[in-house]
Amino acid sequence: MVIKTRNTSIFIFLSLTLILSLLLNISMGQVAIPIKEVFKSLLGSSASKETWEYIIINFRLPKAITAILVGMGLSTAGLLMQTLFRNPLAGPYVLGLSSGSSLGVAFVILGASVLPIAFAETLLSSFGIILASCLGSFLVLLLVILASQKLRDTATILIVGLMFSSFTSAIVSVLTYFSTAEQLQKFTFWSMGSLGNLSWENIIMLTIAVTLGLAMSLFSIKSLDALLLGENYAKSMGLNIQKSRYIIIVATSILAGSITAFAGPIAFVGLAVPHVSKLLLQTSNHRILFWSTLLTGAIIMLLCDMISQMPGMDFTLPINAITSIIGAPVVIWLLVRKRSFI
Repeated sequence: MVIKTRNTSIFIFLSLTLILSLLLNISMGQVAIPIKEVFKSLLGSSASKETWEYIIINFRLPKAITAILVGMGLSTAGLLMQTLFRNPLAGPYVLGLSSGSSLGVAFVILGASVLPIAFAETLLSSFGIILASCLGSFLVLLLVILASQKLRDTATILIVGLMFSSFTSAIVSVLTYFSTAEQLQKFTFWSMGSLGNLSWENIIMLTIAVTLGLAMSLFSIKSLDALLLGENYAKSMGLNIQKSRYIIIVATSILAGSITAFAGPIAFVGLAVPHVSKLLLQTSNHRILFWSTLLTGAIIMLLCDMISQMPGMDFTLPINAITSIIGAPVVIWLLVRKRSFI
């Protein structure tokens, strides 16, 4: 009863923190907007100044929603991978999906110069880059799924994913070597990640993809709890290991692949947030961890976005750099303490 009350209190705290983080995220930036005005605008009333209303609706709200979707999706994908492989250092990109996306984008950005001008301009648009990233991620997913059908050992799939990642990274390195400075700069900016370049149409597509991935993850909760105790134990409970593994891999691929396509590769969130959730709730029960990981991931991404655009700064820091600066010490601290529930 005491544990249940404590968990309820933590969930209430996380929910209130998420709401406050959302308001602060929209309020802060190069142009400071009072939280009261933000609250009015989100409730449907116009802000006192048209400029504030325009900034909130067209710039800050889409970016805040993107941050929430990215935080929820990557942290959940990380939880799935850490449980499936029973490895506390597994993350959402461990299957090579990020490298696949990078390969697709590298072909478009670094190889566009050899294509006809009209075709190159289409590919270099935001839609073309998103499409290339999706195709690259989907190609790696297809290869991983084919490998998982042949392999019975889950740990071997992890090695296969790492090999795919190394292979695609090597191709990207070759393309980089033969690219111009302008092409390299554009690819580097993409690899730093961004939350603020999405239109409302892009956000709707990302929301659909993340929702689908989260729904599949929620469907896999019972399987995840069984896999914590090992595949032999899970089999003794009547769990279909092959089917469960397939669903978990596809769910992770949808989450990590879609987020990388729309926001670029964002590091450490999927690796660190599941551990933070476990430390907060002191449990390995995925029925609890799933929801706490969602909330914690969204909060951390909103906070990272706030740090990247601190008031008074005339520039926005790369979101990937901020998540790494915050995430790396967390992971090191966890390793030193050796506090993990997997």
